[in-house]
Formats: sequence, C-alpha cells, structure tokens
Amino acid sequence: MDNAFLLLDRIDKIRSVIDQYGEDKFYISFSGGKDSTVLSALIDMAVPNNKIPRVFADTGIELNMIRDFVKKKAEHDSRFVIIQPSVPITKMLREKGYPFKSKVFSIYLERFQDKGMTKGVKVYSGFDEEKKWKAGYSCPESLRYLFTEEHKNDLKVSARCCDEMKKKPLKKFQKESGRSIPISGVMRDEGGGRDKAACLAFSKDGKIKAFQPLAVMTKEWEEWFIDRYNVEICEIYHEPYNFYRTGCKGCPFALHLQDELDTLEKFFPAERKQCEIIWKPVYDEYRRIKYRLRK
Repeated sequence: MDNAFLLLDRIDKIRSVIDQYGEDKFYISFSGGKDSTVLSALIDMAVPNNKIPRVFADTGIELNMIRDFVKKKAEHDSRFVIIQPSVPITKMLREKGYPFKSKVFSIYLERFQDKGMTKGVKVYSGFDEEKKWKAGYSCPESLRYLFTEEHKNDLKVSARCCDEMKKKPLKKFQKESGRSIPISGVMRDEGGGRDKAACLAFSKDGKIKAFQPLAVMTKEWEEWFIDRYNVEICEIYHEPYNFYRTGCKGCPFALHLQDELDTLEKFFPAERKQCEIIWKPVYDEYRRIKYRLRK
C-alpha cells in the first residue's frame, strides 16, 4: 500500500480519536527512541499547535545520548516533560527483584519464589508431566533448575522493573495532570509481545486506556516518514553507532545482550561499566551457566 496513503489514514485516525476524547485527556509516552520521535512528529502533523505533553521517564538507565536528546528538546519545547521514579534503580532491584530471561519467565519465577510450586508454575516450568506449554513459550530446560527448592533463593527475580521505573511515574503524572490517555509508539512490526497491539486499547469497563496509532504501521513506513519529512531522530541511530533499538541499557531481557554490551564497550565504555554494576547478580548467573553472555 502507498506510504502517502497510509500517512493520510493515520492523520485521519489521530484527528478523530483526539477530537472524540479531547486533547486535554492525552499525553505522549516519549522514550526518546525512533518510534516515539516519529509519533511526536505525526501528532504535530495531524493536530497542528497541539499542547499535548511529551513525557519522558528518566530512569537512570536510559542511554546517555537518548537522555541528552530529550533534554535538548525540553530546552526548546515546553511540551517535553521529564519525570523520574521515586527510587533509584539499584535500590528497586534489591527490593523487588531482578529481571531474568524474559518478562514471562520472571513473572513465573517470582511466583515460585513467593508461593512455591503452584499449578501454573508447575506447567510453565515443565515439571507437570501431564500438561505442557507450547514449545518456545515455556521455561527452557537449561533454566529449569531455578524452579527447584535447592536454587529457589539464589537470586530474587521479578518482572517489576518497567512498572516501577516507568509505569508508576507515568501513572503519577496522569493523576496529577488529569491526562489519563497515553499515546505510545508501539508497533506490531517489532514482534514479541507487541505483535497483537491494537490501535485503541480499552479496559474491561470500556474506558480507553491507551492510543497506539503506529500499531498497524511497519518499520519500512517509519523509515520513509523520517526521510520524507526530515524528522530529527537521536544521533545514536546514525553512523557510526547504528543502534537498531534503544531501551534500558544492558537489560537482561535483551535477546542479543552480548552484542549490545560489545557495542557499548566500543562507543560508551563508561556506560558498559554501569551495566555491570546495575545488573551484576544477573550477569554473574548468565555467565556461570553460559546463557546470553560469554565469560
């Protein structure tokens, strides 16, 4: 389908949704990455002179170039708002637990550490001989040892990192500002848990809880839009860095964690060292069992 036609479709969608609910109900969840930067430009195109805040959660584990990119924007555009979590990342991890392998894995391991071998945990971990999860979605055999009493307390694990460091501060912003509907740059094209993302997400009581106008768009369209409209994105996506994705640096959930750390070592060695400090218990275990990281 023609890229220009897709653009017009998104502009119409954005206008209609914002008109329906009111501009003062929205804010943009702005990560500083490529997707949210394109989203911000698209919103301006659809709703000229809008006052919709672009809210950035400065967690302390964002890439420095991304954080500086957002701060520079905030200096020239009052719509950019920088918020912070109530606790530093290291304290939060010690208290709530560390991310390990994936969000689903961490959720079930935390449940095991808290409540023992429940029915759901038994199925996910592979210790239920009667029921099995679909291959690729259950616990890998190499990590099953963590669901045993012997290793139950080796490392406190949870999937709460994103909730505590990003979602909670954003929820606080929503409450204080009265802007209850986040607009995010989620795209199905990214795959993983986002492959079923809807343009509009609703709560069980029928209230809109998120607007994701890029959900149906592709990375190919995104690149076309950036080039066609000369959208300024963070330099970290350009030569010589060529980052493909920019999330929390060194996150243990990253499938290609070693490659990411190698890139950080090449361009940002101080940030590479920071990753080793923040995620040390997880990295130590990954290296011990030869999972995602080399020794």
